[in-house]
Amino acid sequence: MACHGTDGKGNQALGAPNLTDKVWLYGGSEATIVETITNGRNNVMPAWQDFLGNGKIHLLSAYVYGLSHEKK
Repeated sequence: MACHGTDGKGNQALGAPNLTDKVWLYGGSEATIVETITNGRNNVMPAWQDFLGNGKIHLLSAYVYGLSHEKK
């Protein structure tokens, strides 16, 4: 929340991208989002595996996926 904000819009000053648009640096599939949260990215986004565990990572991944894939 500190990096991407409560609305998921990101913080460019920190290098945290907007999670609500269709622009994905590494791909926006659910599997890629899980990988990003689990392992982190390029020493900018920390790895969260040890802190969150698999269950919470999958819940968070589904939430992040939903931010840019709204049902219409």
